[in-house]
Amino acid sequence: MQDSAHLLRTRRFLPIFVTQFLGAFNDNLFRTSMVMLVIYGIYRDATQEATFSAIAGALFILPFFLLSALAGQLADAGDKARIVRIVKTAEILIMIAGAAGLLWHNVPLLLLALCAMGVHSTFFGPIKYAILPQHLRDDEVLAGTGLVEAGTYIGILGGTLLGGVLVLQRPDGSFHAEWAALAVLGVALVGRIAGQFVPPAPPEASAPTFRMDWHIVRASIRLVSGTLHIPRLFLAIVAISFFWAMGAVLAAQFPPLVKNAFGADQTVATLFLATFSVGVAIGSVAVNRLLGGKVSARYSPASAIFMGLFVLDLFRRVKGWPAPTDELRDLTTFLGMPNGWMVVLDLLGVAIAGGMFVVPLYAFLTTTVAKAETARTIAANNIVNSGFMVAATLILTVAVQMGVTVADSLLIVALSSVLAAWLGWKLHLACD
Repeated sequence: MQDSAHLLRTRRFLPIFVTQFLGAFNDNLFRTSMVMLVIYGIYRDATQEATFSAIAGALFILPFFLLSALAGQLADAGDKARIVRIVKTAEILIMIAGAAGLLWHNVPLLLLALCAMGVHSTFFGPIKYAILPQHLRDDEVLAGTGLVEAGTYIGILGGTLLGGVLVLQRPDGSFHAEWAALAVLGVALVGRIAGQFVPPAPPEASAPTFRMDWHIVRASIRLVSGTLHIPRLFLAIVAISFFWAMGAVLAAQFPPLVKNAFGADQTVATLFLATFSVGVAIGSVAVNRLLGGKVSARYSPASAIFMGLFVLDLFRRVKGWPAPTDELRDLTTFLGMPNGWMVVLDLLGVAIAGGMFVVPLYAFLTTTVAKAETARTIAANNIVNSGFMVAATLILTVAVQMGVTVADSLLIVALSSVLAAWLGWKLHLACD
């Protein structure tokens, strides 16, 4: 068995782990606070709420689609640790605008800050995976990738819980988010301090030089085409993209699902998001144990099938759920209802299977190519991922306007998992 905990005691891994953890924490602290404030405190219409959730998801993902090629080139051309520090400084400025949006209940400003955080994550995303082969041994990369993914989702959990708690309801029924505004600024500052300790990660002296292409459309097309023509990378990237497209639909629908299908309040919405985060973290660490540190897609097909089965069971329970009442159910009432705990277990199963599916594929991307090309490979993956996610959220938005329910979208996700399993199986046959 490959022990991964020792990496948390080393300077070559701990600072980047803490930095990415705090980035994920703050992303979700801000996003959850924003969603809870808008859905429970500003809007009063189910269609508006579902549309807002889908648009917010698309705005966060769009920068990945537009700017990942530039982010990958910069990461491979320069010192990744220096870029980390620049990005974390920018996060402080973004969160000043985000905090203002929370204080003023200004939806356009909130969405602008969310999109800017998407830009922040676009430039940080290639680094958090591509830096690992530079600082870790070959037999540590899967463990490090699993810890990064687990840390990301534990950060999501913490940010989600805190974001749900810090949006408070006044006696008159209105909502306010002053504490959430203060928290997002504080976490951004701590993240910048952590980024200062990331060890240098310059390009290798023997790495071939390349010219930066600042034309984002041409660079994106060139990067994706140069990566996807390699069959094993094509299979891994498309499989990861299906996973994130399914995840985007689920994440966008969690708050509307809780309020309009289960008739529950924001405490239950927070539980759903937290359960999903814990599950992915568990799956991310467990798959490293099962594989013994070896990078392999062996368990990806079965993981995708189990993910689909859990979503299908969730769909069945949503369809049979009692009609919402005028008064939203709190957490205790929800869990006390027949099948309340089974809904939570379904979500946990989806997430554990998802973590086991995707972590080996990320490790595969960073170990299959030369170290000088890892950031661009991750960037190409991010472009395709974001394209799938934006397409999924746009289709979801249109479908909601046409009367497709949240439960129906769950059925679509369940069916999509079959294709993800097939891609995982093809990659397993090609590479293992």
